[in-house]
Amino acid sequence: MQAQAKFKVALVQANIHWENVQKNIEHFNELLKQISAVDLIVLPEMFTTGFSINTELAKENSTIALPWLQATAKEKNAVMCGSVIIEESQSFYNRLFWVEPSGRISTYDKRHLFSLSEEPKHFSAGKERLIVEYKGWKFCPLVCYDLRFPVWSRNQDNYNVLLYIASWPQKRDFAWNTLLPARAIENQSYVIGVNRIGIDGNGLSYSGNSAVYDALGEKLFSNSVHQESIKIATLDFASQQKIRTKLPFLNDRDSYSISE
Repeated sequence: MQAQAKFKVALVQANIHWENVQKNIEHFNELLKQISAVDLIVLPEMFTTGFSINTELAKENSTIALPWLQATAKEKNAVMCGSVIIEESQSFYNRLFWVEPSGRISTYDKRHLFSLSEEPKHFSAGKERLIVEYKGWKFCPLVCYDLRFPVWSRNQDNYNVLLYIASWPQKRDFAWNTLLPARAIENQSYVIGVNRIGIDGNGLSYSGNSAVYDALGEKLFSNSVHQESIKIATLDFASQQKIRTKLPFLNDRDSYSISE
């Protein structure tokens, strides 16, 4: 499929009400009223609860959050992307959902679980990356801590956009602001990072710093720090291909595969 020349992405940087699925759904409903005519809407990590290890919230996500993602994708005629706590086969996952207007759903389970918050004690790690194609563009959506592991993010010349959704604390902003452009440069792809703001139930502060970088690692724009905001990025397919043709660095990459 030939890629759509321009692709519009809405970065939704928002505060998240601690462990309150219904209130967060209502909150995002209000925020999303200002969005129209985009191809993709990106929400932060665990957008219905905040970064919580309370697995009892999985049931509400299944009955409330997932139907909402499907209904909103259809209403907005745009892909909805965000992660929630989900239970499957008696295991719990920090699962990213990619929900298309047609009703098609793709999922990715967070691979790198954050041991400092005991995430691995409560959740199971994902085993496979997701490469999903939409309107001719190929996306690799990942979750938060995955950003620190470049091998997992590595472009084998099979995606155009690397997407990170996060609950990345303010005290590690320097790493966030450094690693996003690094991933863009080494993978010659657009990189989108969507982070939350506010203070969570553990007292951690989040400043946002949601941003978009081009294939050269140049920042195209960022959301306001410590403020709820929605920014629209327009990705240009020809611009990226021009960079890859002029600087064919991906052709010199090492070939490898990842195994358990």
